[in-house]
Amino acid sequence: MDQKMDQLKFVVLDEEDLEIVSTHLQDAVVKVSDVLWRPRENRLVVALNRFDWESAQSANPEFRRRRTALRFERVLSCKSRDVNPAGKDAVLNLLAVEFSETDEPSGVVTLTFSGGAALKLNVECLEAELADLGPSWTTATCPAHALTDEAPRKARRK
Repeated sequence: MDQKMDQLKFVVLDEEDLEIVSTHLQDAVVKVSDVLWRPRENRLVVALNRFDWESAQSANPEFRRRRTALRFERVLSCKSRDVNPAGKDAVLNLLAVEFSETDEPSGVVTLTFSGGAALKLNVECLEAELADLGPSWTTATCPAHALTDEAPRKARRK
């Protein structure tokens, strides 16, 4: 059984690129202290532990995580909902990363977490990078989502 998952590195320049990154980051976990907003640099950096969905859905399923960085450039503002910066040890579960264009090429990037938490970034344009930082490790569980009638269809995993 192959214990090594491929390291990812993506440059994000459009909405389609961001959708690919969002898929790879579904169910990544983030400590609040690992969300670094750098207003003078117009940059947001998020260090997270991403879940490897590819190895979990392979013929010989393995549950693995890897330390990963997600960096956004040209960020004009960063607002949060239900994220307390003082609660540095709180853990957020990332569900999706989406972009909504407002006045081409600018727009809003939204990082949506379980429980209603979110980060909203006003960006000049979509410019980001995802990069794995080190080796993967095994984890005992696979993230699961309860499917209810109230859950939006878009959020359901197929």
